[in-house]
Order: sequence, then C-alpha cells, then structure tokens
Amino acid sequence: MLKRFQFAMLVLAMVAFATAADARTLRWARGGEALTLDPHSQNEGATATLMHHMYETLVWRDKDSKLIPRLALSWQILPSDPTIWEFKLRPNVKFHDGTPMTADDVVFSLDRARSETSDFKALHSVVESVSKIDDLTIHVKMKGPSPLWINNLTNTFIMSKKWAEEHNIQKPQDFKNKEENYATRNENGTGPYILVSRDPEVKTVMKINPDHWAEQKPEATEIIYSVIKSDATRVAALLSGEVDLVQDLPVQDVERLKTTPGIKVVTGLENRTIFFSVDQGAKELRTSNIKGKNPFADVRVRRAMNLVLDRDAIKRVVMRGMAIPTNTIVPIPVNGWTKELDAYPKPDIEAAKKLMEEAGYKDGFTVTLNCPNDRYINDEAICQAYVGMLGRIGINVTLVSQTKTLHFQLLQKGDLDFYMLGWGVPPYDSGYVFDFLVHTRSDQPLPGEEGESLGGWNGSHYSNGEIDKKIVALGTEIDLAKRDKSINEIWKKVQDDQVFMAVHNQVLAYAMKEGVNVEVEPENQPNMIYATFSKTQ
Repeated sequence: MLKRFQFAMLVLAMVAFATAADARTLRWARGGEALTLDPHSQNEGATATLMHHMYETLVWRDKDSKLIPRLALSWQILPSDPTIWEFKLRPNVKFHDGTPMTADDVVFSLDRARSETSDFKALHSVVESVSKIDDLTIHVKMKGPSPLWINNLTNTFIMSKKWAEEHNIQKPQDFKNKEENYATRNENGTGPYILVSRDPEVKTVMKINPDHWAEQKPEATEIIYSVIKSDATRVAALLSGEVDLVQDLPVQDVERLKTTPGIKVVTGLENRTIFFSVDQGAKELRTSNIKGKNPFADVRVRRAMNLVLDRDAIKRVVMRGMAIPTNTIVPIPVNGWTKELDAYPKPDIEAAKKLMEEAGYKDGFTVTLNCPNDRYINDEAICQAYVGMLGRIGINVTLVSQTKTLHFQLLQKGDLDFYMLGWGVPPYDSGYVFDFLVHTRSDQPLPGEEGESLGGWNGSHYSNGEIDKKIVALGTEIDLAKRDKSINEIWKKVQDDQVFMAVHNQVLAYAMKEGVNVEVEPENQPNMIYATFSKTQ
C-alpha cells in the first residue's frame, strides 16, 4: 500500500514538474498603454496590439503581410452579385466564457464596428448591410463593388453578442467623451490568450487559452504586459531581468544594447509616418495672439512651416539615424506612394520668411503645439526640435506634451490648433489615409451633404467637396488603373494644399533577453503567439 502511494505521488510530482517546465512567462514592456479593451472603440496601434491577443478578426496578415484566414476560413465576392462579400466561418470556435461563436456574433460585431461611437466606422463606410445566411455563413452587402474592402478587416474584432447584451455594451465606448463601459476593462474574445487582470497604465496579465481553435499553441503560456513610460527605467528593467522584451526601444540605447552580453536587438521599418498638422478650418485659433482670423488658413504659412522643418537634423540628432525622412504620410509599401511625393524639401529659412511676410505675418505669431509623450519614438523630442525651427520664422510655439490618452481625445474632438500624429496604414492603401485624415469630418459636413462616417482623425479640419467625392468613390471603384489615377490626383491636391508636414517613417527596434525570439512587425503590433524561447532561455 505504501509503495502504491509512493508511486502515485511520484507520478503526480512528475506531472507537476512537466507542467511547470512547459509553462513559459513572457514579460513584455512598452512605453504606451492600450487606450481601452473595447474592441471597436479605438483604431489605435498599441490598443490593437494588445487586443489581438484576446480578440480575433475574420482575416489577418501573416509575418509577411499576406492576408490569411482567421475566424473566416474563406471569403469571396459572389459571382452572381459583385456587391456581396460571402464569408464562411471557422467551426467549433468558442468565446472565453465557453459560448460558441456563430454568424450572429459576426453580424453583431460588424454592425457594432459601424456604429456612431466606433473609431472603425470609416473602414466600413461602403458597407450597406450585414446578414446571416446560416450559422457559419454571412453576407456583407456593399454600396457598390468593393474588391479591396477585405483589407479593412485586419483590426475589426469579433465579440460575443450574448456577452455584449448581458453587460449593456451593444454600442462601443465613446472614447473622445471619456465614457467607460464594461468592455473597457473586461474581455470575452476568442483569442489565444484570456485576460487574468488589468491595471491600466501599469500591468495587464493574460494566460493561454487552452480551448483555442488553433492546433499549435503558443510557447508563451502567460504574458505580463507592463507599461513603463520612462525610457531609462524600461531599459533598466530589461538589463536587470525584470522584463524579457522591450518594445519602443530608445534610439540612444540601440547601439549600446547591441553589444551588451545577454541582450539581443532586432530592427525593422515600420508602416507608419510621423507628421504635424494644423487646424486650417477654424475662424480663429484657440491659442494664438492673432484674433479675428486664422494664420493657418493661409497656405503660405503652412508652406513656410514645411520649409523650416529640418528632417535630416531630426534624423541625425533626435533619432540617431533610426528614421527615414519623407514629405508624404504614406510609407513605401502603401499603394499611392511615389518618389515624387516622398521627396522632401531642404530647409530654406529665407524662402519661409518671405512666405510669412507675403501672408501678412512678418512679425510671426504665437500658438500651442500639442504632442504625445508616450506613443511614438522620441515624440516629445521631435516636437521640441520643431518648436526651435519654427522660432526662426517668428512662429513662437508653446509645447504641451502629455500622455496619448489625453492627446488623442482632444484630437478626435477637433480641439487642437497644432498637433503631432503618427499614422500606420494596415490595408496598405492610400484610401485608408484619406478616409480618416483627409475627408471632411463627419461632425462638420459640407452644406447639402449628409456627412459620411469619415474624417474621424481629421484634426486639420481640411474640407474640400470635390476631394470628398473622389475619396468616397475609391471605395467602390473596380477599375484599379482608374482608382490609382484618382489616388494620385487626391495626393497632388493634398500636397499642394500643404495639409500635412510629414517628418519621417519610423525604424523600430525591439530589445530582448538572449533566448527570447520576437521579430519586428511592420505594424509594430507584435503578437506573442509567434514568440519562441531558445533552449538557453
């Protein structure tokens, strides 16, 4: 009897040891926090990064940026009707509470993503309706043939209709008006990880989902996602062994960490452009000493601001070489990028001063620049550098630097005179940029216009009726040559009107302990299902 007991205890001990040996915790730190856990509230990079671990989309991009199945096994435009997309859903998928995922949940989620408080509504402005055919089939009816719409689904997450109804969250969180709902701190997705705990701006803990549909499970069985705003503290946490992986690696530490024993650095170009823009639509600026008119409404002032922007100096001094200067807000892989758009002017202070004088601002003016300090690489330092450059032509700038949560709320409300923003392009098409940043804001439609659900991040208040028509038409244009011609025409007008002062495309660097393997992802949205551990780890 004793021997049987001892044998049983030995077996239990071996099982426990094996489980402990297989359990791998990945401690991941970055400088900025996800804005919310509501899957349809905020179309923002760090938010989507965290969300992809707990929620899933119909389609996804692999590490080579190719569209692949996720919750949809297949999709097609119906041969009988080019305005209908048909999706066949993956069977036997369960939400984290055990509820099966069906077409009802997908219809609900796509409708929720198109609702007024959703930051994803512009992505789906060409959708007329979504309907269930059977439990594993849905149809999406478009306003016209939309062969490229599928690319807009890579960050549109699927949530449980039943769970949303139980917690009265049928509509997304109204982020810009500081609303909170049950989904902002809780989740019920189908993803490979389940939320264990969340302390916003501090730490989020996730554990592996044992019932996930994928046959191959991630090597990381637990993820501890920490927000460490201070660059020095974040790097120190890596060097001390407190964390395993640091995203948002400070550029000043890249070369040093490359030669630090036990540390590995990987780099890659991000699909994101950093730029400045101004409110050219206001009758009077909120923060300027010029009253009764708006200096930014004059294109000569905006062109002068672009001429004093020394991109090469920012690359050399602020970014330590970790940037690709540009004059357009779309990176190279995006449809619509051209060498002509990319070519940026060399600084010309005298020409800029002449433009300021012609515009009637020889003595300059004052204004406030709003900048995030925890979203992009050296964001505050870039803003500080630009402040000094603008001072050379009499534009005296007060810099307000704050956390991205506050910055983005003000920007989405359209309450900033002058601001920094970074923009990624997940669909790899200029139409995505136009929908959010160029089209007239939906809260200020043109006379006679109903106002599409577009322009949600158009803090410049740029508004051009002819350009709006061209942008809307892109969504249903099936002649790709004609569509590309229209994209080029829109860009020419946007550049001529100097809507944006582009700075550079970011070059990313991740640092990690030797033995931890995470690749740089072009969207800067690493998913830890791909993280691996070497035997030395």
